[in-house]
Amino acid sequence: MKLLRFVVVLAVLAYAGWLAWPFLSPFFEGAGPEAAALRAGAEAQGGGELFGFLPAWTLWAGAIGLYVISALMLGSGSPKSAIAYFLAFIADAGLRLALDQQGGAAARSGPATMSAPEAASSLPVDPLWLTLGALVILGLLVVIAGRRIRRARTPGQFAY
Repeated sequence: MKLLRFVVVLAVLAYAGWLAWPFLSPFFEGAGPEAAALRAGAEAQGGGELFGFLPAWTLWAGAIGLYVISALMLGSGSPKSAIAYFLAFIADAGLRLALDQQGGAAARSGPATMSAPEAASSLPVDPLWLTLGALVILGLLVVIAGRRIRRARTPGQFAY
């Protein structure tokens, strides 16, 4: 069970890193700190407003933060990590669906610079729904890996 937990933690962190890559890539490309911060800020503002009042970067940053919190909680063995994961999933799904309605096929893969690859257009199912389905399966693995194994007490043992 610990191996499954370790693999699921790595998968959640990898997805959060992939989701955060447009924010982080300017810092890794060797540009100066001011230029990198300016590019990351421009990337954050690229999504526009969702639902008429909510900036896209708030859901984006919220989903990234909650995925990282969920991975840290799962790594420490907390069964409440599933709650953080599914809150992040709700933010991520809302963001993806809102961007899909706003931008059509260009925004199907994710926010701002993450556009759907050309090979994804030949799939019989929309890549947005495949991604959300994979995230639901990963969420079920978070629930399974976060469960605590309770030892059965034999009669006569003290309950601490």
